[in-house]
Amino acid sequence: MKDAYIVVEHIYKKLRGREILHDMNLSVPSGAIVGLVGANGSGKSMLLRTIAGLIKPSKGKVWVDGKPLGKKHSFPDDLGIVIENVGLWPEYTGMENLLAKIRGKIGKQEMEEALKRVGLSPSDSRIYKKYSLGMKQRLAIAQAIMERPKLLLLDEPTNALDENGVALIHDLIFRERKRGATIVL
Repeated sequence: MKDAYIVVEHIYKKLRGREILHDMNLSVPSGAIVGLVGANGSGKSMLLRTIAGLIKPSKGKVWVDGKPLGKKHSFPDDLGIVIENVGLWPEYTGMENLLAKIRGKIGKQEMEEALKRVGLSPSDSRIYKKYSLGMKQRLAIAQAIMERPKLLLLDEPTNALDENGVALIHDLIFRERKRGATIVL
């Protein structure tokens, strides 16, 4: 597909003798929001990890933005991701965690804006390990969006959020698409 931002062709993944992904195919147009639906354990998170380049398929191919993932391109070039077990520092504040994750594409102002967009205060002095589950989820999303990536992979982004948090994240996702991001949930 010419205008597809993500192409997954005949992906298979086996772990410990168990087939997790079986002949998965997916084509996601640039600027789309796509939701993966399935039962627990059906392979949704594994598919997101494969698209992110975190897991190599046993068979099949993945292209992101026209580039095949593999030896030359291990990971998509411009990716924001939220998948369980986010690697944030327990002794750092939210802002300190974002500063630790920055790749030099943005400055402090953009990080503060990302925190505000998810409903967190940049001046909050609490450390990450003192955050509620919902606050931790919001910080993970702030990390994913702060550099305005072309691709967002969000594994259950509203987990642990209250009603207001869910509405805020839904709005944020639509705003990210409006700015041109391709989003897979």
